[in-house]
Amino acid sequence: MNVTVVGDAPAAVEADAVVVGVHANDRVLRDAAAAVDRAAHGALREVLQAERFSAKVGHVTHLHTNGRLPARRLVAVGLGKRADVTAETVRRAAAAGLRRARDLGARTVALAALGEGMSARQRAQAAVEGAILGTYTFERYKRERSDKQVEALRVLEPDGRRRREATDGARRGDIFGRATWFARDLVNGPANEVHPTHLARVAATVAKEAGLELRVLDRADCQKLGMGAFLGVAAGSAQPPRFLHLTYAPGGRRRKRVAVVGKGITFDSGGLDLKTADSMLRMKDDMSGAAAVLAVMRALPSLKPPVEVHGLIAATENMPSGAALRPGDVLRAMNGTTIEVGNTDAEGRLTLADAIAYAVSRVEADEIVDLATLTGACVVALGPLCAGLFASDARLAERLLAAGEAAGERIWQLPLIDEYREHLRSDVADVNNVGPRGGGAITAALFLREFAGDRPWAHLDIAGPAFVEKDTPLAPKGATGCAVRTILTYLTDGAGGR
Repeated sequence: MNVTVVGDAPAAVEADAVVVGVHANDRVLRDAAAAVDRAAHGALREVLQAERFSAKVGHVTHLHTNGRLPARRLVAVGLGKRADVTAETVRRAAAAGLRRARDLGARTVALAALGEGMSARQRAQAAVEGAILGTYTFERYKRERSDKQVEALRVLEPDGRRRREATDGARRGDIFGRATWFARDLVNGPANEVHPTHLARVAATVAKEAGLELRVLDRADCQKLGMGAFLGVAAGSAQPPRFLHLTYAPGGRRRKRVAVVGKGITFDSGGLDLKTADSMLRMKDDMSGAAAVLAVMRALPSLKPPVEVHGLIAATENMPSGAALRPGDVLRAMNGTTIEVGNTDAEGRLTLADAIAYAVSRVEADEIVDLATLTGACVVALGPLCAGLFASDARLAERLLAAGEAAGERIWQLPLIDEYREHLRSDVADVNNVGPRGGGAITAALFLREFAGDRPWAHLDIAGPAFVEKDTPLAPKGATGCAVRTILTYLTDGAGGR
């Protein structure tokens, strides 16, 4: 989708479809909707009245203009009450409008300004994000694919004084949206193709195209570093493990050094503590954190944040075999901590332990943020649409929560209850990798905190929202690219950006 900002008015723009917003409880049409209705001789008002259009957020209708407008089709999307419009409202409305235009066969779509009370930059970014996210499809493995695709999106900003600002916002929304698509494609790919070696190839392509530094560590390299926890998980798989380290260095003086760590279990069978068939079915999504990190690193050079960012991924499968990790085994992590394996299906925290220890000792990061589809307990606590946040530093937590709010991604902070550390006690090692069922998301986060030391650290448990089982306003069933836009917002705004 080629995105541009143009100065045409909605009633004068040439396109296959023009999308305008309609507010609930407005007695008369206003803004762009009123302008196109006048040009169409009241046709839009007639359709809205005939359908009793409520204008709830994301509701959509359309009409064919029959030559009354330069655009062949007119799509109206609901924005809810005028006073309640937010950036997320605009995203969802733009997504619904673009989907309807696409399904009608439109290849060129013009989008009138949505969210009149917002700045031109904010509304353009939100609209473009929504348009891109809402029209995502994954048909790589299908013989018959839909030929209905929006090829060009024209964001309308008739006010010349605001056009530069809108162009900046549209560009940012384009980058955010494409990064999310990139992560979705990786997670939606099958595990027989998206394995650790494939992730290393993707990282190499990202590094070459984006001008990033890349270091790929194989099993022998990880052994030299003492990554016993990561390699313990990798022992059961025929696929060789890969530890990936991507570096983005800003031009000029850096303000901060941040490590973003992504869980990279490309398939999780549970190991010898084997999952049930139903639980295993979608475990290709257990590398959603890694996909998010690769997408973030790919986007950073275009956004140019003044922070140094290190993307770290310990990539492996968790498989049962004669060489697999056993319950009761003791592993030694990179920082020297010994870990008793209480359950081989709690493998993600083992790989993250070494990745976080690497961020502390090798990267010397000022802040560490990890992203992981870590626990079913977090899904029980917050449901499938909300990520859980745990943090050792209040200011870091505040910045991430603010970034999530700005990105429209639901994040809720959960407590790190120090008394629950007792649940990880081991009789034979420094720590056990599992605790009791109750508070499972908290004990998993407490386990990870052991390896961050005194560095400001935050953990995003994205087990719920990383993969959805039914369509949502901004994503079809499947991978969502969860946390990509939150982390990009945090790195460009909260961690030292504008």
